[in-house]
Amino acid sequence: MQVLKFGGTSVGSAERMKSVAKIVDYPGKKIVVLSAMSGTTDQLVKITNALFAHNLNEAFRLIKELEPKYRDTVEKLFKSDDYKSKGKELIFEHFNLLRSFTMDMFTHNEEKTILAEGELLSTALFHFYLEEQKIPSILLPALNFMRIDKDGEPDLAYIEEHLKRELAKHPNSELFITQGYICRNPFGQVDNLKRGGSDYTASLVGATINASEIQIWTDIDGMHNNDPRIVPKTFPIAELSFDEAAELAYFGAKILHPYCIRPAKKRNVPVRLLNTMQPEAKGTLISRNASGDSIKAVAAKGKITVIKIKSTRMLMAYGFLKSVFEVFERYKTPIDMITTSEVAVSLTIDDNSHIDDIIKELETYGTVDVELNQVIICIVGDFLADKHGYAVQIFESLKDVPIRMISYGGSKNNISILVSSEHKNDALLSLNEGLFKIKR
Repeated sequence: MQVLKFGGTSVGSAERMKSVAKIVDYPGKKIVVLSAMSGTTDQLVKITNALFAHNLNEAFRLIKELEPKYRDTVEKLFKSDDYKSKGKELIFEHFNLLRSFTMDMFTHNEEKTILAEGELLSTALFHFYLEEQKIPSILLPALNFMRIDKDGEPDLAYIEEHLKRELAKHPNSELFITQGYICRNPFGQVDNLKRGGSDYTASLVGATINASEIQIWTDIDGMHNNDPRIVPKTFPIAELSFDEAAELAYFGAKILHPYCIRPAKKRNVPVRLLNTMQPEAKGTLISRNASGDSIKAVAAKGKITVIKIKSTRMLMAYGFLKSVFEVFERYKTPIDMITTSEVAVSLTIDDNSHIDDIIKELETYGTVDVELNQVIICIVGDFLADKHGYAVQIFESLKDVPIRMISYGGSKNNISILVSSEHKNDALLSLNEGLFKIKR
């Protein structure tokens, strides 16, 4: 069985949904995971923000603004009056539900229910379209099997048990449709896997059923060697290892959710990145057996904060770093990069939610300096310890770019450098020219 996930752009219009239907209509068992139609979740977030602010008129206006998109999709998606009627009834029910939240108290539980509406709408409309086209399929509600635990992590044992139970109800069916992103929490309430979570859903589902392959379909033909929004003439990478892909996803490659690789790697299920607009393109294959020791790609992660703690108490003192790390652990704030000297430690974070409290505690250990708006540039490949020349290539490429920090050795797949945000574009362009010999 395969798992195929289609993102918001891939199902963003009636025409795109029709294209997806053609892609999934082939023999063999498969589970199709769909995101909300592009732009929907952003609008739903605006609606919840208005409701939290008790601005009911604005929430009502935003709901009214979103509804025509779906009515238009129904008109263009279906041919028969019967299915046009079914589609209109579906839209009426879901948007009446949204409007009902403008008439009562609003809490975080209701917020999650609203945010789930996008995926519920896209999957229902797609399922109706398959029915009209006489393509047999089963709508598999993700809320029947996807669950997170008390720490917000996927409850893998629950997911496996309940997904297999749902699939067993339809032993002769080949095509299943389900929602990405949405799930339930331990209390049975509607929740989600956070933004971009449809990739995560697909990976969890694929790992659970030991799929032959997980396919992530987007609007770009695989993972590129650099950021195509900034760098011209990028190209798709044919193969990546699980570790290489995970590094790129975490450090800024937007095509893939950072957590998506973990479940697939655990069960050794290959992940293939494909392009809905160019289904014939080979894309990128992510597996345990990626090719060669080489530099594969570059990614950038912005909005990084640098924290430097300087203290003479650190000199020759064991336990100092442990005390520093415990501060970040208490506030559940991950550290991306770290460098140390005899009397100072510099580290980076990408979550400033608790920055004031963190600084206050760190000041008990020494002088603390903070710099905002930095960028981590991540160079990914298979950097074997006994191979020469990688560092020369990288730093020769960056000879005109001021470098703030360097991290190498923690992973054989990643060399990270820190630069100010004003030098981000120049760094990416310089690395593209120096590492991949592509002129600006």
